[in-house]
Amino acid sequence: MQFTFRWYGRDDPVKPEDIRQIPGVSSVVSACYDVLPGDVWNAKSIETIRSDALDYGLGFEVVEGLPVHESIKLGDSCRDRYIENYIKNLRMLSEHGIRVICYNFMPVFGWIRTCLDRRLPDGSRTLSFSETELKTIDPAQKELSLPGWSFSSQREEMASLMERYRTLGVQGMWTNLRYFLEAVVPEAEKCGIALAIHPDDPPLPVFGLPRIVSSEEDIECLASLVDSPCNGITLCTGSLGSGRQNNLVKIAYRFASEGKIKFVHARNVLFENQIDFVEVGHQTGSGSLNMAEILTALHRGGFDGYLRSDHGRMVWDEQGRPGYGLYDRAMGITYLEGLWEGISTQ
Repeated sequence: MQFTFRWYGRDDPVKPEDIRQIPGVSSVVSACYDVLPGDVWNAKSIETIRSDALDYGLGFEVVEGLPVHESIKLGDSCRDRYIENYIKNLRMLSEHGIRVICYNFMPVFGWIRTCLDRRLPDGSRTLSFSETELKTIDPAQKELSLPGWSFSSQREEMASLMERYRTLGVQGMWTNLRYFLEAVVPEAEKCGIALAIHPDDPPLPVFGLPRIVSSEEDIECLASLVDSPCNGITLCTGSLGSGRQNNLVKIAYRFASEGKIKFVHARNVLFENQIDFVEVGHQTGSGSLNMAEILTALHRGGFDGYLRSDHGRMVWDEQGRPGYGLYDRAMGITYLEGLWEGISTQ
């Protein structure tokens, strides 16, 4: 298993020299964030990420993410053109040593939080989700921004875009995901790349939009769409774990055993009621998820892919992308490494 760290490139306040100083971290997870969703990436930009990482002894084998254009998700008449571009990107990334691509099939928004700077009792600031606060947000009227979002549509199109997804519904989303996977998975197999879909975040309806990767049953359905070792998942403990219906330990063991987990986002959340949650430190004692049991399940299931610490708090007055500061994610990954070492030596 390889421990990794997400890096947003040269504009990121977190530098490769900082990441290199985190014990046990061997590579960065990154992407060409300056390219519009659906476009073909620039080989030079990919090589720049690789060389910048390599300068500090770090690898670059996981891309997060390679966005799926809204036309593909909606099943528009122009989707084949965007699928062709996606395949071109797969081939190019393979030539540059990429082995896993984390992507999502969520309508419009990659993930949703209602507050980016919730103050915790210890004085740190974090991301949080509140059902009450969500009801006051209308993305068709007010621009939203979260780290890592890539919009493939203009803001003025938001209202009609969201309505199209509501009309499409869950079954329509599954149909379009199948179409996409049937086209790209055979190419991924040729390239030696695993596709690792990210679960819905959070795994519940937001703004009335359909959700299709929110549970163990959904992951089982995903795997059945195209039977291939390259059709896998990103196990995001904070995403699936923020749905009380999900047994993370069971999910981790089952899909690790089946070889479906290619990438792990490890983080903890603390429930405030049946739906609301805040993101907390990675330690089991900080939140509602038992990280030791989850990692034990992954180990027992034979997981040997890539893992990174996910969203961290902003601690010690650090300024940066909410959820993507250096200090708390660094503490988180070293904690996870310690858990893994202890589990591995039992």
